[in-house]
Amino acid sequence: MTTYAQSTYVLALDAAGADLATVGGKGASLATLMRAGLPVPPGFHLTTAAYRRFVAHHGLQDRIVAAAGAADADAIAALFAAHEVPDELAAPIRAAYAALGEPAVAVRSSATAEDLPGASFAGQQDTFLDVRGADAVVDAVRRCWASLWTARAIEYRRREGIDPADVALAVVVQELVDADAAGVLFTADPVTGATDRMVVNATWGLGESLVGGQVTPDELVLDPATGAVLERRTGDKAVMTVRTADGPAEQPVPDDRRRAPVLDDARSADLTALGRRIAGHYGRPMDVEWTLAEGTFAIVQARPITGLRDPWNDTRLGDYLWTGTNLGEAIPDVMTPCTWSLVQVFMSRAMPTLSLPGFRGYGNIGGRFYLNLSLSAAMSALVGISEPRFRSLTENTFGRLPAGVAIPPVPLSRMQVLRSLVPTAARFMASVPGTLRRLPAFVAGNRCHCAELTDRIRATTDPAALARLWDHELRPLVVMASDMLAAAGRSDPIALLTVQKRLRKLVGDADAAALTSAITVDGEMLASLGPVVGLALLERGDIDEATYAERYGHRGPHEFEVSLPRPAEQPGWVEQQLGALREAGADPLELLRKQEAAHRAAWERLVAAHPKQVAATRKRLQRWARAASKREQARTEVIRTFAVARAYLLRAGELTGLGDEVFMLDVDEVTAVLHGAPAPDTSERRAAYERYAALPPYPSLIRGSFDPFAWAADPGRRSDLHDASAAPPAAGGDVTGFPGASGVVEGVVRVLRSAEEGGDLRPGEILVTTVTNIGWTPLFPRAAAVVTDVGAPLSHAAIVARELGIPAVVGTGNATSVLHTGDRVRVDGSRGTVEVITPGT
Repeated sequence: MTTYAQSTYVLALDAAGADLATVGGKGASLATLMRAGLPVPPGFHLTTAAYRRFVAHHGLQDRIVAAAGAADADAIAALFAAHEVPDELAAPIRAAYAALGEPAVAVRSSATAEDLPGASFAGQQDTFLDVRGADAVVDAVRRCWASLWTARAIEYRRREGIDPADVALAVVVQELVDADAAGVLFTADPVTGATDRMVVNATWGLGESLVGGQVTPDELVLDPATGAVLERRTGDKAVMTVRTADGPAEQPVPDDRRRAPVLDDARSADLTALGRRIAGHYGRPMDVEWTLAEGTFAIVQARPITGLRDPWNDTRLGDYLWTGTNLGEAIPDVMTPCTWSLVQVFMSRAMPTLSLPGFRGYGNIGGRFYLNLSLSAAMSALVGISEPRFRSLTENTFGRLPAGVAIPPVPLSRMQVLRSLVPTAARFMASVPGTLRRLPAFVAGNRCHCAELTDRIRATTDPAALARLWDHELRPLVVMASDMLAAAGRSDPIALLTVQKRLRKLVGDADAAALTSAITVDGEMLASLGPVVGLALLERGDIDEATYAERYGHRGPHEFEVSLPRPAEQPGWVEQQLGALREAGADPLELLRKQEAAHRAAWERLVAAHPKQVAATRKRLQRWARAASKREQARTEVIRTFAVARAYLLRAGELTGLGDEVFMLDVDEVTAVLHGAPAPDTSERRAAYERYAALPPYPSLIRGSFDPFAWAADPGRRSDLHDASAAPPAAGGDVTGFPGASGVVEGVVRVLRSAEEGGDLRPGEILVTTVTNIGWTPLFPRAAAVVTDVGAPLSHAAIVARELGIPAVVGTGNATSVLHTGDRVRVDGSRGTVEVITPGT
């Protein structure tokens, strides 16, 4: 609590009105940090109004602007030196300093143009340390004002196009921390922008020796999630800045401390936690100045890290090959920050061996989800899998890579992988059998559990109680469901990856597709078919609409995106889907019966042609069916938990007053706000999200640096491939892809950009789109065939089309670019080709 009168000229450090225009970038940041409860030394602001009053009192503005135009910094410095601070400004400075107890202080400049997006003004104005006495403080304030007009600052603002008449300077006066150590924390790698590592520079003393470059500091790389030290380089810290009777001075560091680490592991973890809070509060990577005195950290500045590329775009991490096939099909939208945070929780459990310290196995590119194929290939190479073999093994899941597209290497050492990945992999594989044993009970009980938890969330009126529900029940449920999917996916990976390829060699594409469809496990069909089969049961009267919503209402085209409603939340959705099926005259159950007949016929042909292969093939198909069934069951329960997470977030928005802005926070920030922390400013995140969401879907393969906005603006852009390293292989006009489901059909094309456009699909048309997921399933019975840009033999479009007996060609890369609504085409699902017969008018 302040004991002096705040005014136009002096504000408390945590004052609500301490914004950029009033107290400059440094001051506004310190006020924000202090209001958020972070450890900031006490002090006060001299506002920009105080600077302007000084200039106006002495009639200096025109002379300053003229001298700045002539780049005459010395003339401006002389103007400030020649004029005293008037008493109307000096008196409130003295009063505020007295209220601090007249300690030694740091007097820091804070410019209104400082730390703006795209500009870096750090260090261009002066800071004075260890200032003692009211007269000295007033003089230091005047010298800060004068430093607004150094030659360097004048030139920088000229290059940035900032009008000298528009700038002003605030000043921050803070109690000086008599630091034992000090340094800088970057909450993202300042070189690469990678957010999965924090970087610390640390030295002894007040830290001025670090800023001035007199020492080689310690450098640590920290894991932002745990605070663990990933890398440590201890510098030779020859000198340190310390307080003396005559002010700060450089002194030699004692020999026993020169090469001793400044921060031990425990202190590093404490600093990481502070950095995580700061970055989370601002919603972006931050450059944080800190001090350490008597074992306690203090934050003396935090600013956005300038010069980083878009924090939504992980192509900045290096030269990697990224794919949107498979995982990108499940998450086809530009993700809100809240969804991305939940997806990261999910991925840390569902695919725990996908990443390594310093290397991301998956990423966010312009808000969309991509897998890092380069890292997967590099880890596979270390266990003896060659690149051609890797391409072959992953073809069913991630699609066929064009022959001219290389997989950039990742510099991994076998020891690095052994140390960091093998223990994780061993623990995970040891857990799989037990998790699989629990899977049936989990699947059987999760529906009721989620319904009960959702009811309790909606009935909760206390914000802190809602946060506890997330911490103690909902987050563990998301983790458990993700663990179930991880185990299900590893129950028989060899079967999922190889059975179809073996069958195609043995009996051809058409019969391979028929044999891997219409298979049930314990009388249950694949969960992917649930929504469309449920509609058929509802139409027959076997179930009612409430039962349909309970079983399938959580599955939809945007089911991972928590900001968007599930089908069960949309009035009239079920009746709309039923009406479309009636119009098409399509009975999904009849389609399934036809496919069962095709399966039996294909099996009879195999028995006749390859009698010695019957027993082995039967076992392989059973293994494939069991593995696929477990994976699909676990996936639908993961999505059910995401639906509960949406209910939690909606309720959090109501209880905090954030409304839909809750989706612009990550899930940990939401919990913090429920516990009483101030909500971060979401304006930049909202603007970024809306800009990315307005772009068309990006290429399914991306190599190297990728700018979504530049790509979208390019009239020659390709939807299949972006290669920053070289001109990609020429894109042909032919539409070819994987044989997704066999059969040949002719029809008229209907290009759809989203499942919400499904009402435009007329019965018997050829559905052409970028990618499908389970939310598209109700459209399939109305289509004569399905063609997608993105996909592979294990993708949604291929699986569902095979089960329903609808010809499909997936993973074409260019179907939506080459084909147009109204074109008449011939789709050959056995050969994976689409031929234009008559272009549309």
